[in-house]
Amino acid sequence: MLFLVVALLLLGVVLGAVAHAPLTVSVAAGLVIALWLGIFAVRERHGRRRSTSAH
Repeated sequence: MLFLVVALLLLGVVLGAVAHAPLTVSVAAGLVIALWLGIFAVRERHGRRRSTSAH
C-alpha cells in the first residue's frame, strides 16, 4: 500500500513538471523513455528465451 502511495506521489510530481515544461522538452523526454522501455522489453524477452531453453 505504501508503494502505491509513493508511486502516485511521484506521478503527481512528474505530471506537474511536464505541465510547466515546453512541449518539445516533454515530447523529447517521452521519446527517450519509450526507447528505453522498448530496449528493456527486447532484452527481457531475449533473456527469458535463453534461460527457458536451458531448463
